[in-house]
Amino acid sequence: MTASDSATNPAPATHWIANQPYLLLSLTALFWAGNAIVGRVAAGHIPPVTLSFLRWSGAFLIILPFAWPHLKHDWPLIRERLGMLILLSVTGIGGFNTLQYWALEHTQALNTLLLQSAGPLFVAIWSLALLGVRLTLAQACGIAVSLCGVLVILLHGDLTTLKNIEFNKGDLIFTVALAIFGLYSVLTLKRPNIHGLSFVGFTFGVGAACLIPGFIWELFSRPLMQLDATNLLSLVYVAVFPSTLAYLCFNRGVQLIGANRAAPFFHVVPVFGSAMAIFFLGEQPHLFHLFGYALVLTGVYVASRKPVAPN
Repeated sequence: MTASDSATNPAPATHWIANQPYLLLSLTALFWAGNAIVGRVAAGHIPPVTLSFLRWSGAFLIILPFAWPHLKHDWPLIRERLGMLILLSVTGIGGFNTLQYWALEHTQALNTLLLQSAGPLFVAIWSLALLGVRLTLAQACGIAVSLCGVLVILLHGDLTTLKNIEFNKGDLIFTVALAIFGLYSVLTLKRPNIHGLSFVGFTFGVGAACLIPGFIWELFSRPLMQLDATNLLSLVYVAVFPSTLAYLCFNRGVQLIGANRAAPFFHVVPVFGSAMAIFFLGEQPHLFHLFGYALVLTGVYVASRKPVAPN
C-alpha cells in the first residue's frame, strides 16, 4: 500500500506495522523460511507447478474480497501499466515460486540455503542495470558480513564442509529462480501508484493464471496429488503465510526503503530456517549458531541503514 493508502482511516496498530520496514521484512523472511521447509516436505508428493498454482489460486481467493474495491478504483492506472504488472506477475509470482519448488525436487536443503544468500547480489545487479543504482559501501560491507554469518551457520563453523557440497540440476534451477526474483524486487519500484491490495490481488490472480497450462500438463504427466492431511496443510500454509502475508510485507518493505536496502533480509531466511530446524526437528543449537546469527544481524543492520546525507 502507498503512504496515502495507509493514511486513510487506518487502525492505529495496522498503521504502525505498515510503516515498520524492518519488522515487515523480518516477517517476510520468517514466512519464506517456512515455505522452504514445507516445499521440501511437499517435494515428491505435490508436483511443482501444481503446488505453485494451488498456492497462488488460494492466495488470490483469500485476498480478493479485500482487494476488489481497490481493484475497481485503480483499474484505470492498472490498464495504463498493464504490461509492467503482467511482467511482475509472471516473474515474482508464477516463475520464481514454480522454479523454487522444481529445484527442491532435485537438490538438498543446504544447497538452496547457500544459494539463497546470493539474492542481494542479483538485486544489486538488476538495480544497477535497470535503475542505475549502485550499492553504497555500507550496503556492500553489510551484505558481505551477513553472508559470512549465513556460511557460519550452514557450514556449522567448519569451512572444510564446502568441499563436500555437490551442486546439481536443482541448484542451477534455483539460481535462475533467484535471478528472476531479483528482477521482480527491482521492478516493484516501477509499479503504478496503486493500493497495495490492488497490486497483490492483480499479481496473485495473473500469476496463478499463467500457471494453468503447466498445471494441466502435470495433471496428465505426473502422479496426482493425494488429498491427505499433510498435503492439505502444506497448501494452506503456502497460500496464507509465504504468499498472502509475506508478499504484502515484502512489497511494503521495498516501497519504504528500496530494493537494495531490503535485499540483505534474504540472508535472514536461512537464519530462520536453521532456527526452525532446531525448534521443529529437534536439532541441537551450538555456539556457531549464535556467532552466525550475530554476524547476519550485524550485516543486515549495516546494509539496510538509511544512507547519511553528505554535509
